[in-house]
Amino acid sequence: MSRIVQVAQHADDLDRAAAFYEDLLGHPPAARFDPPGLLFFVLGETRLLLERGAPPATIYLEVDDVPTRIDELRSHGVHIEGEPHVIFRHEDDRLGPSGQDEWMAFIKDTEDNLVGLVSYSPSEVS
Repeated sequence: MSRIVQVAQHADDLDRAAAFYEDLLGHPPAARFDPPGLLFFVLGETRLLLERGAPPATIYLEVDDVPTRIDELRSHGVHIEGEPHVIFRHEDDRLGPSGQDEWMAFIKDTEDNLVGLVSYSPSEVS
């Protein structure tokens, strides 16, 4: 079975990126190597690498509650690119937890990368 080991994201300013992601993730970086300009955060079994030489990418990070987290980030002056909304209702468990609504919103980090925030909540019967 394959798994994602590492995701790289572009960062021009490692200090600025470290502060942003430490606030977003709630924990400090695991390692920094500068030069050559590498900053690592550990997210479960996956490493997030912020690197000067990496191309921009969109990453999706799970949070406890997207609407609440967006309100917190907005109060810290984070640029909200897309407001919280239910993007998908999971009828089965092929792409996420069955019976759950998948919430998503998008922010821009300090390096102008797009970051998706994802959370799950019980589906509301309509």
